[in-house]
Amino acid sequence: MIHSTAIVDPSARLADDCQIGAYAIIGADVSIGSGTTVGSHAVIKGPTRIGANNRLFQFVSVGDDPQDLKYAGEVTELEIGDNNTVREFATINRGTEGGGGITRIGSHNLFMAYIHVAHDCMIGDHIVMANGASLAGHVSVGNHAILAGFACVHQFCEVGEHAFVGLNSVANRDVAPFTMAVGNYAEAKGINKNGLKRRDFSDAAIRSLHRAYKVMIRQHGDRDEAVATLADDAKTHPEVARFIQFIEDSERGVVR
Repeated sequence: MIHSTAIVDPSARLADDCQIGAYAIIGADVSIGSGTTVGSHAVIKGPTRIGANNRLFQFVSVGDDPQDLKYAGEVTELEIGDNNTVREFATINRGTEGGGGITRIGSHNLFMAYIHVAHDCMIGDHIVMANGASLAGHVSVGNHAILAGFACVHQFCEVGEHAFVGLNSVANRDVAPFTMAVGNYAEAKGINKNGLKRRDFSDAAIRSLHRAYKVMIRQHGDRDEAVATLADDAKTHPEVARFIQFIEDSERGVVR
């Protein structure tokens, strides 16, 4: 299952049924799980742990050194879950000592061509990063979020679950869960209604999130009064409670 032209370090640990393509390079301290395929000319450096049933296409660069001037060669890691697809020329870097030493990616994600995931990012599950989308260092992305083509997220920002960042948009603040952020620089454009419907959120939950969006993001009144206004909705719909908590916890402020 390993092409004769591939170069595999003796310390790499590969499941018996994984496939390594022509001229691929698998470095030291790399672990690849069952059912994973690595395309031709791909480069994977360690320490990197890759789970089961992932598809890494040709020319990807996974687990290389972080692009951080503070990085001095210390041992850091990359961890990738299961059932991810990483398309051509994608780059995913390991962590840095200052960021906890690890970049972590969940499962069932689609990373399209030319995306970049920088050091110390924390990526959830069922996320789509379209062609050319980029995450700076220390970015967190919640489950089911979508980053459209060439969308960029500033370092230390958080993109909440079920959020949508639009084409060519630059998010230099946190993107609240369930919302859409569009424009350069990104502005909040309402609840991600179509995305939530596709994921079987109830009409009542979507209406309550829309109300929370208007009260917490579009209006500019007192924060405590806004939270009090939404107290009943937060008790009924955990999505609203999560939305409020995200905004309350945000250190950079949210996209408005």
